[in-house]
Amino acid sequence: MGPISKVHVEQPGLAVVEIAACDDQTAFAVQELLAERWATSTADRTTRDPGQPGVRLLCYLDVRQDLNA
Repeated sequence: MGPISKVHVEQPGLAVVEIAACDDQTAFAVQELLAERWATSTADRTTRDPGQPGVRLLCYLDVRQDLNA
């Protein structure tokens, strides 16, 4: 996983979400659910930590938008 920069969380309403899942399909399904609700910078690949189970995925959310839209 890359470092989280100040730009990712410099204002209220911006968030970094790390998804840990058993496989790519599950991680991307969770990312898709988040993207349906909030403005999301999506990832196109997951990462694996050697010797650890599952995959990880980072996405960046902007929850400042009107949730009723």
